[in-house]
Amino acid sequence: MTDILIGKQILMVDDEPDVLEMLGELLSQCIIDSAESFETAQQYLSEKTYDAAILDIMGVNGYQLLELCKKKGIPAVMLTAHALSPAHLVTSVTKGADAYIPKDEMIHIDSYLADVIASRAEHAPKEINWWKRLGPVFDKKFGPDWKKKNREYLKEFNFAQHRDEMEDILYRVGAL
Repeated sequence: MTDILIGKQILMVDDEPDVLEMLGELLSQCIIDSAESFETAQQYLSEKTYDAAILDIMGVNGYQLLELCKKKGIPAVMLTAHALSPAHLVTSVTKGADAYIPKDEMIHIDSYLADVIASRAEHAPKEINWWKRLGPVFDKKFGPDWKKKNREYLKEFNFAQHRDEMEDILYRVGAL
């Protein structure tokens, strides 16, 4: 399934050079631009088009970059260690991310990215594949009751049009 990645143009943004290096190795079949700062990533996004972007949340203004990607129709994968929480997961998805991946799952980035690109190409629900695989990881990281607590967070979420969409996503993948 990862054959879909061959020759794809990918923007990777992270303030940690070792993360960018590892991602480059894991995605060697892709054509990659790497950025260690918001400004560099913003410049790339203004000059080029990408098949997908992998964005860190903290340290590079990942949510602002997500907004830029969304405006350009570029699928975005949020990759995070420091912003690993149910609130950031919900925020990422409701702001338009195609996936939310913990950095300790980075070793599988090729399959997650392939799922995202394939889902976009097929106009399939973007969240199902990565969520099914990461559901047990989130259960372990966030605790057994995180889904119920997340439901309460959703009720307080500021933009209601996204709350309904996120609840639908969580319901379809068996999280609620």
